[in-house]
Amino acid sequence: MAYSSSNDWLELRVMEAKQKDAGKPIVRIDPIVMNEHGIEPGMVVEIRGKKVTAAKVWYGLPEDEEKGIIRMNSIMRKNADVSVGDTVKVRRVDPKPAQLVKLAPVSMALSIDQNFEQYIKQKLKDYVLMEGDLIQVTVLGQPLTFQAVQVKPSNAATIIDDETQLKLLEKPVENIRVPRITWEDIGDLEEAKQKIRELVELPLRHPELFKYLGIDPPKGILLVGPPGTGKTLLAKAVATESNAYFASINGPEIMNKYYGESEARLRDIFDEAKKNSPAIIFIDEIDSIAPKREEVTGEVERRVVAQLLTLMDGLQERGQVVVIGATNRPDAVDPALRRPGRFDREIWINPPDAKGRQEILQVHTRNMPLAKDVDLAKLAEVTYGYTGADLAALSKEAAMKALRRALQQKIINPEDPSTFTDDNLKRIQVSMQDFLSAMRETIPSALREIYIEVPKVRWSDIGGLAEAKQELQEMVEWPLKHPDRFKRLGIKAPRGILLFGPPGTGKTLLAKAVATESGSNFISVRGPEVLSKWFGESEKAIREIFKKARMAAPAVVFFDEIDSIAPARGMSVDTGAMDRIVAQLLAEMDSISRLDDIVIIGATNRPDMMDPALLRPGRFDRIVYIPPPDKEARFEILRVHTRNMPLGKDVDLEELANMLEGYSGADIEMLVREAGLIALRENENATSVDARHFLQAMKKVRASITPDMIKFYESWWDRIRQMVARTRARAESLYV
Repeated sequence: MAYSSSNDWLELRVMEAKQKDAGKPIVRIDPIVMNEHGIEPGMVVEIRGKKVTAAKVWYGLPEDEEKGIIRMNSIMRKNADVSVGDTVKVRRVDPKPAQLVKLAPVSMALSIDQNFEQYIKQKLKDYVLMEGDLIQVTVLGQPLTFQAVQVKPSNAATIIDDETQLKLLEKPVENIRVPRITWEDIGDLEEAKQKIRELVELPLRHPELFKYLGIDPPKGILLVGPPGTGKTLLAKAVATESNAYFASINGPEIMNKYYGESEARLRDIFDEAKKNSPAIIFIDEIDSIAPKREEVTGEVERRVVAQLLTLMDGLQERGQVVVIGATNRPDAVDPALRRPGRFDREIWINPPDAKGRQEILQVHTRNMPLAKDVDLAKLAEVTYGYTGADLAALSKEAAMKALRRALQQKIINPEDPSTFTDDNLKRIQVSMQDFLSAMRETIPSALREIYIEVPKVRWSDIGGLAEAKQELQEMVEWPLKHPDRFKRLGIKAPRGILLFGPPGTGKTLLAKAVATESGSNFISVRGPEVLSKWFGESEKAIREIFKKARMAAPAVVFFDEIDSIAPARGMSVDTGAMDRIVAQLLAEMDSISRLDDIVIIGATNRPDMMDPALLRPGRFDRIVYIPPPDKEARFEILRVHTRNMPLGKDVDLEELANMLEGYSGADIEMLVREAGLIALRENENATSVDARHFLQAMKKVRASITPDMIKFYESWWDRIRQMVARTRARAESLYV
């Protein structure tokens, strides 16, 4: 087993609490351990680390089963004087009623009156504590930290009840460091947290382990990722958790116009860190002070890079100082820094997925008065492309909308402080509608540089195309939603899908629907928009699209009109630009770089013009023909587009579908819209759209698909299928 016990004491390994438990005076213990030792939720345990504290036990997490884990938030870890990864001893105890509790504020003086004292006592009812413990109380959404400077009876786990005499002191306690940014303040990033704990926290707290192994601990870590994903937050959290001195350098701050001043500033920061070791030096936007020396024209930048290289592995011993750099442009950093001995490790921090977004929202809304209709899981699903910083901004904007509503309804009046009563403040709640309204004003930044669209198209919004829907679900939705099924059978998900067919048959709509249903980010690229008159810029645009897709995975990259940027090579009469774009696209799709959780979908109505190299397995694995809608599909499309339209009694959609031979889905949508406009022209107060309006609309909106077009697509599709059949027959013959 992962735990041990002796003399009623259990030995458990400390892990950080989940975001929802931050600030709560509770611990969660491995459920198997709880069952085996008769520990029930609500019981009190004594926890012995370097110090002794006590807390109530809540239900353990299923993911912790048989791991011998106790989850403690930052305040509980501070009370026991332990860190994540340490071992504590735990035993069940019966708490004694607290007769007297004296609380002193930490780091700030308070003005205390009897009402405030009574309010704090009510908030702390049934709170378990011991003398010397830190206590966090949320007052008007803000956490206040107190220390229990005196508790009677002392040296025992006590519980606050109605009989407890509670006293608040005005004078603050000095020399106590309250954790500001902790692991519980970071939603998601589990893998990055684990790596940075191993590489930074462990060497700073236990350097003897590395000495025993005869190896040097890592000297530097480079955090790479889009802006707002939590790079700075990670650095601050690890500094707090390892009790290390923290020095921050914001790239441009140290640059100075006077000769030698920039280098001197860098040396001073490293010297100060060495004096206060163990220490962490955090360099934000490191690309601004350490760019590639061959690409910069200024002498100052070159000298600063040289100074940084010297400080990171110079002749002088650096001691227990770890350098953490952060950048969203790793390719712009001087390559001499990106080697072992300087930045030993590079940790990529990608934008959060739906689960990560939910955790981040829990962090930013834990002190927020949320209405009952707020569903954070649903919000996490619809916030495609949002980084942690975007979600923080979204939460603030939603709260501001709730506040504006309270001001409009005159629940509170800023000019009359007497309206700021508990009853009035409790009426201010942040609703789901506040979040949805805030989303219109908060632009996701993870994919801001590339056009991102948040699709709102479901399978039910697409009439017909049942076969194409089924294929897309199998090829895109299944791998992204259920990767374990593919892993179990040892098969890889398709890399790319090509949709071809006549214009207006729903190719773009299918791509949007598959992105929505699979919960993926959707990067839409209109073929011609990547073209540039400047040499090399078009190929760079293709590289950037795939780079952003890797950062925003799981993602669907949709190339509309792909034939315009991937024509058959050797056919164009330009300077070779189109051939280079095709070559870049082939290289990216077939690259040695990982394309996990990324699906490329191309759409074209001229498949004959595309480069044949794109149509092989490993690039566009599957080619899907999107045919013109048949009678049944036309009926379904009519139902989709008329579901919100009041139809007259004489409208027979089945009969209308019979009459629309040759109409594409786009034609039918236009026909329905035109019929509605004709009804309004006849009568501004019209309450229904009748059959005659549809018949008149058919005179204006003509069928766009001709028999010759269908013949062209079907003949091309037959050729492709014959090629596939021949390839399959050759493959089968090898195994006979």
